[in-house]
Amino acid sequence: MEEIVKKNQGSSKSHEEFEKLLAQDMGSRKFKEGEITTGIVSKVGKKFIFLDLGLKSEGAISIDEFKFSKEIENIKIGSKVDVLIEKIENKFGDVVVSREKARKASSWKKMEKAFENKEQIKGVIISRCKGGFIVDVESCLCFLPGSQVDLKPLKSFDHLMKVPQTFECVKLDKKRGNIVLSRRAIIEKARDHDRDKIISKMKEGEIVQGIVKNLTEWGAFIDLNGVDALLHITDISWSRISRPSELLSIGQSIKVKITKIEQDNKKISVGVKQLTEDPYTKSIDKYEIGKTYDAVITKVQDYGCFARLEDGLEGLIHQSELSWTKKNIHPGKILSTSQKIKVQILEKDTEKRRLSLSYKNTQTNPWDKFTNDYKVGDAGEGIIKNITDYGLFVTIKESEFDGMIHYKDLSWSEKDTELEKYKKNQSIKFKILEINREKEKIRLGIKQLKDDPYQFFMQKNMSDVVTAIVDSTSKNGIYVHVGNKDFPILIKKNHLAKESENQRPLRFAKGNKVDAMIVDLDKEKRKVVLSIKALEEKEAKEAVKKYGSTDSGGVLGDILGKALKLKNKKETKTKK
Repeated sequence: MEEIVKKNQGSSKSHEEFEKLLAQDMGSRKFKEGEITTGIVSKVGKKFIFLDLGLKSEGAISIDEFKFSKEIENIKIGSKVDVLIEKIENKFGDVVVSREKARKASSWKKMEKAFENKEQIKGVIISRCKGGFIVDVESCLCFLPGSQVDLKPLKSFDHLMKVPQTFECVKLDKKRGNIVLSRRAIIEKARDHDRDKIISKMKEGEIVQGIVKNLTEWGAFIDLNGVDALLHITDISWSRISRPSELLSIGQSIKVKITKIEQDNKKISVGVKQLTEDPYTKSIDKYEIGKTYDAVITKVQDYGCFARLEDGLEGLIHQSELSWTKKNIHPGKILSTSQKIKVQILEKDTEKRRLSLSYKNTQTNPWDKFTNDYKVGDAGEGIIKNITDYGLFVTIKESEFDGMIHYKDLSWSEKDTELEKYKKNQSIKFKILEINREKEKIRLGIKQLKDDPYQFFMQKNMSDVVTAIVDSTSKNGIYVHVGNKDFPILIKKNHLAKESENQRPLRFAKGNKVDAMIVDLDKEKRKVVLSIKALEEKEAKEAVKKYGSTDSGGVLGDILGKALKLKNKKETKTKK
């Protein structure tokens, strides 16, 4: 019995010592949740790997946590593995650890360092996603945008998948856990490094061989041993060209002269025309201002035409110098490309390398011929070109000019309805009223072909009596003419008779002759007012005065009747 007690006491002491040693070890190691520590593999199972961390229990890690890195192939008993302590002790008394989280935490620190220092990192593109790719960088999954894969869009990405690549971290969001990589940045740096080496060996003015890499509307890109140089369209030829493809093609080998090297942005400009002498400075002196030379139209623009005097020497014929008469017409309707013409030198600007030409000065000025053939007052013929609300535009026969006939010059009546009588392309006769060479305007008239009907009234005075012929009737009165139908006169209803019952327009018929008195005459405004009523009142007064007086008891009707009988007798005797 004493022996059993002694044994129990001994085991109790050893247990206490073990606990004391364990507590000392645990205290010295100071494990904390969320920290990364190193464990030793104690057992490798089918689903789990067990690690000895120096704690009460072993840590178990699922084999799935090693699936991306293929680390499982090299793990055996005794291997050291870094893990993250999630819990020192769960409800079952077991320690909870994670290899994947340890790997991610470690990778994240490395990514932060790489981002801050702009260091290159290695990774593998494992899959595609919306807008780009997923890259595995030491178990840290990062996003690679499609635009950051290469310098130019690729048709296929198969050769890049699951192959170690070099990247640069361009964006890191710790809160959201997002990392953005760029493969393009690495390629650009390598290219720029090689580019700097090549550019450092180049000099302005040097002639080099290059290959046409690409063509645009405004120039071409030339490959100079791996460095792109710009050949602007204006530096391709001394002559004017519409597009670079006229003289260049992709893949073509050409000699160029380095015209400019911008060290700041590493841009190179080259030229082809600089290989030959400037024809402008070479030949311009032999062309004199005011003289005429042969030329060929090379280009037609909205504002004019370019004409070539010789290879590399061109001038501009402005729209205003194309025609004497056609001012608002497209230059392409006067001249065409490749057309051979005569031009006159107007101006030479050596500093700006500009040459101003004239085509119309080589042609006979039609104004000279027109002013010789026609004078103001001459009659002519033409074709109606256009009809507007205010008149007619007429192309004068055997000339390049159009004249205008105002609607008031169509008829002496000056009615707006006169325009309705005319149609487009109708042949008409006219009289030239005005020729203004400075303003390049010609005014025509049709009514001027006839005598002015108002001329009759220029010889008349107020109170004169005229005989008019009825043309038509209306509710307002009757229309009459005196001598000429082109000058209709309205005798208003209240002027048709002295008595109101006789002021009916329907009393009159077309063709009737009526006597009327001029009661208003404005020769400046060409205005005439006729009145039958005023004439009757005048005749009544004269009859009363001659044949009787109402004061002596005579009746006005009898007096007028007596006067009428005497008038008829006199007319009968005159006829006999």
